[in-house]
Amino acid sequence: MISSKNQITIPVAELRAAGLEAGERLVVRADGPGRVILEREDDVLAEFAGALTGVYADHGFDALRNEWD
Repeated sequence: MISSKNQITIPVAELRAAGLEAGERLVVRADGPGRVILEREDDVLAEFAGALTGVYADHGFDALRNEWD
């Protein structure tokens, strides 16, 4: 049932089957009459975190920061 605040409750078993957990951000989109799709929002930061490993020498950022002072 859709509440007066346009909220729904998704059964825990369905969330688990979809691999979703409390606190995750979702993207919601309509997929025709009476059909809504929920998808996990991509975490762009997590996708690229650590991508430049090995590009800078150890403590290279410290040297750059010291230039700002």
